[in-house]
Amino acid sequence: MSGVPESKLPDGLPERNAGQLPRNVKLLGWTSCLNDVASEMIYPLLPLFLITVLGGNRLALGVIEGVADSAASLLKLWSGARSDRSTRRKGFVLFGYGLAALSRPLLSTIFTPWQLFAARAADRIGKGIRTSPRDAMIADSTPKELHGRAFGFHRAMDHGGAALGPALAAIFLWFWPDQLRSLFLLTLLPGIAVMLILAFGLKEPPQTAPIDDNNEKRGRLTLQPFGRDFRVFLVSLIVFTLGNSTDAFLLVRAGELGVPTVMLPLLWFVFHVAKSGGNLIVGRFVDRAGPLRPLRAGWLLYAVVYLLFGIATETWHVWALFLVYAIYYALTEPAEKTLVSRLVGEEHKGLAFGWFNCAIGISALPASLLFGLLYDQFGPLAAFGWGAALALLALGLLTAVHLPPDETKLERDE
Repeated sequence: MSGVPESKLPDGLPERNAGQLPRNVKLLGWTSCLNDVASEMIYPLLPLFLITVLGGNRLALGVIEGVADSAASLLKLWSGARSDRSTRRKGFVLFGYGLAALSRPLLSTIFTPWQLFAARAADRIGKGIRTSPRDAMIADSTPKELHGRAFGFHRAMDHGGAALGPALAAIFLWFWPDQLRSLFLLTLLPGIAVMLILAFGLKEPPQTAPIDDNNEKRGRLTLQPFGRDFRVFLVSLIVFTLGNSTDAFLLVRAGELGVPTVMLPLLWFVFHVAKSGGNLIVGRFVDRAGPLRPLRAGWLLYAVVYLLFGIATETWHVWALFLVYAIYYALTEPAEKTLVSRLVGEEHKGLAFGWFNCAIGISALPASLLFGLLYDQFGPLAAFGWGAALALLALGLLTAVHLPPDETKLERDE
């Protein structure tokens, strides 16, 4: 028998399975894995495609990635709140993944930067619609004491797919060099698999909070239901994200330091394998030690790694720094979402994850624009140094965030 108290299990989850991840979590993990196989087959190649094939530049890259992610962030807030109100989250997840599955193959048909912008925007809109309801569905389906493990597993599967995607791309380009458009078209296959899994396998989780006469209020985009600690966390997250630009710039930096184009998918593969394994390990640690300590350690490590990216001079530095950068992801990803679930009430989880994802997204546009501008005008040290400085400032703000007393007691009991 698991050590998880029976009273804290979601309805419908048998006590004998308390130590096991629910079926929904596993299916959503496999969905993210296959989705990222498709996404990451093309993502490491987009900067090259934009600059050398479509005639764009680094600033255009920042605009495309920043605007697309910021637009998606607003949808993450709306979809999270709306899924609380409707109490049915599967439709949001299904539609969001479906839109992304259709938009990626369209990259094979484009010829201008604005068309790339449109295709990326559609992909990110799909992400915006599905992300918050999906995260809330994971939390709804899992006992609180296993949230770290559940989110760690999901992110591990996500990164596993992100590792496999570049590997498949590298194999394809080895046999068919420069056939980028054909590679983009092939992403339709894992997209179809994603839709079949969601349509026939995913189930609505049992309700964790009763629906009452005030259910209308559950769909409102407000911070009113949340306390001081959640709001301070959002502020610190915004500050941190302002210095956390798209990882596409890391691929640009890798190319500048001598990593050949054909090796970029392999670099991306190694990076995501490290992130996947790290999330599995740290997710379990978060359940035992709580989310705040690994999150603080992760933000500190980020500052160090970004500064080193700015002063790196050799090709081998890129490989080493990408591996250390993967540790930052492992420390923060399960911790951030577990912290959200522990700071908010059961009836507002969709809205809370909406605000969490929105806080990241609204900072994405200025972060990527400013990073691209600093990179073009002053070089890599100025851009990466800016990111490191904001990470340290955010870390100072994060020290003011504390878990509720009952959550602190839960950690001691574990």
